[in-house]
Amino acid sequence: MRIIIIGSSATAVGAVESIRQYDQSAEILIISEEPHMIYSRPLLSHYLAGEIDKPRLAHRHAGFFVRHNVTPILSSRVVAIDPEEHRVRTEDGQSYAYDKLLISTGGTPIVPPIPGIETEGVYTFTRLDDVLGILSYLETRPVERAVVMGGGMIGIKATDALMKRGLQVTMIELAPRILSAALDETASQLLTELLVEAGVQVLTENTVVAVRSESGRVEAVELRDGRVIPCDLLVFGIGVRPNASLAEDAGITVNRGIVVDEYMRTSAPDIYAAGDVAEAYDLVVDMNRTVAIWPNAYRQGAIAGAHMVGVPRADRGGVAMNTVEVCGVPAMSIGNSNAPEGEYEVLVALDAERRHYKRLVLRDDLLVGAVLVGNVNRAGIYTGLIRNQINVADCRKNLMSEHFGLLSLPVEYRKHVVTGMGIEV
Repeated sequence: MRIIIIGSSATAVGAVESIRQYDQSAEILIISEEPHMIYSRPLLSHYLAGEIDKPRLAHRHAGFFVRHNVTPILSSRVVAIDPEEHRVRTEDGQSYAYDKLLISTGGTPIVPPIPGIETEGVYTFTRLDDVLGILSYLETRPVERAVVMGGGMIGIKATDALMKRGLQVTMIELAPRILSAALDETASQLLTELLVEAGVQVLTENTVVAVRSESGRVEAVELRDGRVIPCDLLVFGIGVRPNASLAEDAGITVNRGIVVDEYMRTSAPDIYAAGDVAEAYDLVVDMNRTVAIWPNAYRQGAIAGAHMVGVPRADRGGVAMNTVEVCGVPAMSIGNSNAPEGEYEVLVALDAERRHYKRLVLRDDLLVGAVLVGNVNRAGIYTGLIRNQINVADCRKNLMSEHFGLLSLPVEYRKHVVTGMGIEV
């Protein structure tokens, strides 16, 4: 049996390791348009900041493909899938037959159609090649001022990294506040204050409408309100959309992402999808949606890999989770973190002096969301309670305590945490 995996990120790793857990003989091909071995995307901002070197980016060591008997086909872009013939075709004209196919093409950076965007010094920030391009530009050009378009997770990470590189950074966000999709207003304000104190200019409810250049290089951006912001570098960190065009062109059902069932199967026989490109079940909001996070991609890849070799392991559903660090202060959102008060019960605690903030969201004695700023030590416990839908009635009075821990948990859940049986943490 031949299994082809399109894409070489966390989803592919999860799939390969799961396949080899149950099947040592299946032929596995990984086809990736990137030239690099598997690397950790969450570490890209740390690499750009100069905090780690390139070898530290490796998500699996160089011997991963050999050890798992995988044939990598790098720098090769799949341009078509033929579900009837069970074949994929690459840009260079090669055709590969498959018995099972996993689409793990991830997300595509969102870049609005802005005049002047093709000029030198304009980058996205989702792949290693993006970071290598930015680093090369910084080394060969006199760059002092940068504009980052986007105040979400990607934009914040790019801003923090460029700031650590010594650049003067202006962040431009279309929404009324930064990180509006993940954090509530108080948490957003705390992180905005940190950025401003560090010298970042944060402009909200605004956007870039044109890019100005001189001698072929970016020199400024024009904003919707008429202001002109000089810059030597422009980074788009608006976000990503599922890279689902291959599936759509092949007649596979696509909504926002590729629609999959609990085994990561698509609407086409023998074709699976997982990771940022897949629209799967989110157990907190009780609906199918894309959840573009690294652990989710690995888990879904493992589920798909197992099912491809005849081991049905149903996906219980994902939980949205995002982590970012601003000026050394960590922040995290878990589950339905931004739920409005009303039908939800919201508990908050703020220590403005220490920049510590906690927001817990409950519904019917279930913890469904959390926002943590400054102190994220209890994040693992909160995530476990959310993921496993544990009734917290017996421990709710201690939920907000800084000393909330294993002994505070319901007895039955404590047993599962200790033994590792039955409940996922």
